[in-house]
Amino acid sequence: MKPILKSILFLFVLTFALQSCEDEDDVRAPAKLQVNDFIWKGLNEVYLWQADVPNLADDRFSSQQELNSFLAGYSNPEDLFQDLLNKPVSKYPSNAIDRFSWIVEDYTVLEQELNGITKNNGVDFKLTRVEEGSNDLVGYVRYIIPNSDASGKDIKRGDLFTGVNGTKLTVSNYQSLLLGADTYTLNFASSNGSSFVLNGKSLSLTKTILEENPILINKVITSGSHKIGYLMYNGFYQEYDARLNEAFGELKAQGITDFILDLRYNGGGSVRSSTRLASMITGQFEGEIFSKRQYNFKLMAGLTTEDLESLNEKFVSSFDGNAVNSLNLATVYILTTSNTASASELVINGLKPYINVVQIGGTTIGKNVGSFTVYDSPTFTKSNVNPNHKYAMQPLVFKISNAADFGDYTGGLVPTYVQYEYINNYGVLGDPSEPLLNLAISKITGSAAKRIQNDHSVVLPDINDSKKLNGLRNEMYLENAPKELLRTLR
Repeated sequence: MKPILKSILFLFVLTFALQSCEDEDDVRAPAKLQVNDFIWKGLNEVYLWQADVPNLADDRFSSQQELNSFLAGYSNPEDLFQDLLNKPVSKYPSNAIDRFSWIVEDYTVLEQELNGITKNNGVDFKLTRVEEGSNDLVGYVRYIIPNSDASGKDIKRGDLFTGVNGTKLTVSNYQSLLLGADTYTLNFASSNGSSFVLNGKSLSLTKTILEENPILINKVITSGSHKIGYLMYNGFYQEYDARLNEAFGELKAQGITDFILDLRYNGGGSVRSSTRLASMITGQFEGEIFSKRQYNFKLMAGLTTEDLESLNEKFVSSFDGNAVNSLNLATVYILTTSNTASASELVINGLKPYINVVQIGGTTIGKNVGSFTVYDSPTFTKSNVNPNHKYAMQPLVFKISNAADFGDYTGGLVPTYVQYEYINNYGVLGDPSEPLLNLAISKITGSAAKRIQNDHSVVLPDINDSKKLNGLRNEMYLENAPKELLRTLR
């Protein structure tokens, strides 16, 4: 090769290499912005309301450099995440369209939380104001988790507390008091009908890493000619699906005639688990559509007719090689409160086109949208995840409806029969005299329900509860992003 030709070739290669470096720099965010870059690009691809957030528009930034300038305005990734959510009224409005998307800086913790594993002392409680307008709080013990620190101590459902470590609980300090240390002391109180008074009882509790079995109670209640199955189920965790199926097998073997499903404290979980539970309740609808999912326009536009069909969850007769222990019921009684959410609501709504669903208790939370975990990787899955950080997002990515195409229940699912839980009549879970269960039994048998006397009749709005404080959020999620969507990503 002639020297001049070699020189021309060298210059061409050098120019191409330099241009490639410039292009590479243009498509990559600097290291200090990689978490923010992941947040923006992940939400831009999969967020349900991507088209409604101006800063997530595909044409919002003309280059990576322009995007980098925007991302550099956020020193805290969590602030960027919140500002990119569909909250048009203000940054943290109580009536925001998106009430449920969240982000964590360690996806290992997120993965544990989605399976019901938390640092927990075993006291499941809710917090309300002591009276409307007050900043002082009272805690109500709802139940004690078996095999926890609290399970062997003198504390039970219905106990009340107004202080922690001798400090009065308030709206401004409850998080620091209840989350600030692994060990704390609850200061108990009694209700005199109009106020709460410390009663001198205190109890020290210590948190451990605890995996809660969501099947709290499974029993048969005989009332006249009725053999009523009662199952209290507190979370849709796929690892417990086999045990749930076994629980249904036990009820089926005892020849139950009716069934009550208690979801009053169930904040949700796996879509697949909810489908399996619905299949256990029924059994006569194998292969029929239980629920339908709809994603944002960008994702839906890339799907074929076959792909769209695969987004429908269907009733099953088996899973993991085992037959479903189906009850083949035409009517189910479901107990709910304002803490019933997400995958729990999916069971109620998904069953309604097929069988009679009698809902008893309070109006549910109204979460008809779901998520999957978004990681920092080329396909936003855990495959080839960025090793430089452990941030992950759980943004809302789909809306869900039933086979009749109904999914508009953001105001909550309203009960057929209203029965609230009051301080003075919590009752014992699983006992036929417990107010919500008693009302359900009365509707099954035709007998009169127990009359409830309320000396504290005002139902105060919840401020928070132990599940949310411990990381168990109101959730309806897919274990993995559907493979049909992955083809449309990046």
